[in-house]
Amino acid sequence: MSDSCLFCRIVRREIPAAIVAESAHALAFRDIAPQAPVHVLVIPKAHVASLDAATDGAMLGDVALLAAAVARQEGIAESGYRAVMNTNGDGGQTVHHLHMHVLGGVALGWPPFPSRS
Repeated sequence: MSDSCLFCRIVRREIPAAIVAESAHALAFRDIAPQAPVHVLVIPKAHVASLDAATDGAMLGDVALLAAAVARQEGIAESGYRAVMNTNGDGGQTVHHLHMHVLGGVALGWPPFPSRS
């Protein structure tokens, strides 16, 4: 774990979060700036900077399985949801701790477009 990482601090319960689910290796909590009616972040409890830095397939599987469980728990699995991992700067990652966004509760458009700088 990282002493200064925001998500590591949430895992250690140093920063409050609206936790919705937890497994042995992952934690799920509501996003503080939701982009859909349901917007939950699922993170590994161990610090991994990004998907590009991940080496543990079991941990990634645990994150994905907890994301699916959250979708069922939140009532969006049947209608559909999006599970997204932004990776590094151009991918839109702003917190450098691997995390999967679970978004749903509304029809989501496609495709996401690049920012127009």
